[in-house]
Amino acid sequence: MGGFIGLVFSFPTVLFTFSLLVVVGYWAFVVLGAADPELLDGDAGGAAADGLGGVLGALRLGDVPVTVALSLLIAFSWFFTLVGAVVLDSFDLSSPLEIALGLVALALAVVAGWLAACLVVMPLRRALPRTKEASRRDLVGRPCVIRTSRVDAAFGQAEVTTEDGSTVIVQVRQDVEDPLAEPLTTGSTALIFDYDEAGEFFRVMPHQPW
Repeated sequence: MGGFIGLVFSFPTVLFTFSLLVVVGYWAFVVLGAADPELLDGDAGGAAADGLGGVLGALRLGDVPVTVALSLLIAFSWFFTLVGAVVLDSFDLSSPLEIALGLVALALAVVAGWLAACLVVMPLRRALPRTKEASRRDLVGRPCVIRTSRVDAAFGQAEVTTEDGSTVIVQVRQDVEDPLAEPLTTGSTALIFDYDEAGEFFRVMPHQPW
């Protein structure tokens, strides 16, 4: 047992040992309900998640939760570095040679870990349900209810019911320079007809539901 622990905390395995401990701890908390299984996915992860997801996608580990892909990559890489450490330990090597071969074993283990993770991700990708990512443009064409006293070219908010039945408050704007434009006030019903990505608001027009 002592020999195994020594290998686990020896080079090159030690480089992945602490990451593996974090992964094991994270999934333990997920099982206990104390952690979000999608901690690094979607809106919860923010820009960091997008960047990490892009890297994993380039490595053909996309289309599955980031936490799953990353956990598989770390676990397999750790296993193969352990195998390399066992092989190196069976030889009586000088320190410089042991370090050099350890670096080679580390590189091979990372590649082998990536290939193994890809093999596991492929069936997972087919098994997991594909969900359409929510987009603000999905709200274009939907009616909304004005929640502010007025709506003009610089001010206004409205409540929109999304496809899943939930409601959200969004920023809306109306072209008040149009002489035929009907003023929108609290409780008015409007129709979202465009989304301005630069200003992050929706353009609306008066709408009378049937």
